[in-house]
Amino acid sequence: MRIVSGIQPTGNLHLGNYLGAIKNWVKMQDDVAAQGGQSLYFLADLHAISMPHDPKTLSANTREMTAALVACGIDPDRSILFNQTQVPQHAELQWLLNGTARMGWLSRMTQFKDKSGKNREGASVALFTYPVLQAADVLLYQATHVPVGEDQKQHLELARDIAQKFNNDFAPKDENGEDAPVFTLPDPIIPPEAARIMSLRDGGSKMSKSDPSDMARINLTDDADTIMKKVKKAKSDAEPLPSEKAGLEGRAEAANLVGIYSAMTGQSVEAILAEFGGEGFGKFKPALGEVLVEKLAPINERFNELRKDYGALDAILAKGAARARELATPTLHAAYDALGLVRG
Repeated sequence: MRIVSGIQPTGNLHLGNYLGAIKNWVKMQDDVAAQGGQSLYFLADLHAISMPHDPKTLSANTREMTAALVACGIDPDRSILFNQTQVPQHAELQWLLNGTARMGWLSRMTQFKDKSGKNREGASVALFTYPVLQAADVLLYQATHVPVGEDQKQHLELARDIAQKFNNDFAPKDENGEDAPVFTLPDPIIPPEAARIMSLRDGGSKMSKSDPSDMARINLTDDADTIMKKVKKAKSDAEPLPSEKAGLEGRAEAANLVGIYSAMTGQSVEAILAEFGGEGFGKFKPALGEVLVEKLAPINERFNELRKDYGALDAILAKGAARARELATPTLHAAYDALGLVRG
C-alpha cells in the first residue's frame, strides 16, 4: 500500500487546517506504517503558481507548512515529506501526460470553472492543466491509494482516466507478450469526515486565515493565554447547552463550539452534551479552552521552534525529496520509453 497526498502551502495555519486535514494525515501515516506500507506527503508549491502569488510569501509558507506538519505528527523518518519543486519528475511527467489528457476532460473540471470565475480567458494555462499535474503527482509513485475529499473526487477520476488511456495506448509487452501497464490506477480513500470548524465570531462561516479578525480563529502559533481569551470571547448564545444533539439545530455557534470539543477529544457530541447539558457557556467555554490548550500546547511549542529554523526545515525537505526522486525515476523512465522518446 502506497499513499500519496499533497497540500498547498498556506501561511497563518489555524485549528481548522489541523482538524480538517493534517490530523487525518497523521492517522493515515500511522495506519499505513502498521500495514508495512508507505506514505508520501508533499507541499504542492508547483500547484501554487497556477494562481497569482507573491514569491517571498510562497517560499516562507512552504517552510511554515513543513514545520506545521512535523509539529502535528508527520514523521520525516516514517513518511516521505518533500516539496514538488525539488522533484522535477513531477513537471516532466505532467508534460508527458499532456499528450494523453484531452481538452474536453479538462474543460469539465469544476475547480477550473470555480477558480477562473467569469474571466476564463485570463486564467493561466497552469490553472487549466492543474489536474494533469495532480495526475502526475500520484501516478509518478505508483500510488495504490489517494485520500480524497468531495472536492477532489473528480480529479482522481481524471488521473485514473489518463493512466488507463496511457496504458492502453503505449503499454509495452512483457516476456509473455502481455501488456505491461506503465501506471498503477490508484483507488480513492475517503478519510473519516473531517470536523468542519467554523469561525469563533460567526458560526455560519468557516474558520479562515483571511478573516480580518484574529479573534475568529485559533492559530497554531497562539499561546495558552491567547487561546483561553479567544474561546471565552467566542460568540455563543444565552441558552444553556441542550442534553441531546437535536437541540443544537439552529444554534450555529453552540454547535461549532461543541464540535470543536468533540474533534479535539474524540468524544461524541452526545457524550459531551450528556456531561454539559443544562450548563451555560460560562462553564463550557473554560472547559473547551483547557482542552485546546492541553492538546495544542506541544504542537504550538514544536511549531514555533521549527518555523524559525530554516536550516532544519530545508534539511527535512531535501531528505524527503531525495527519497521521492529515487522512487519517481523508474516510473518516469518507463513513461519515456513507452512513448518512444530517446533518453541519455
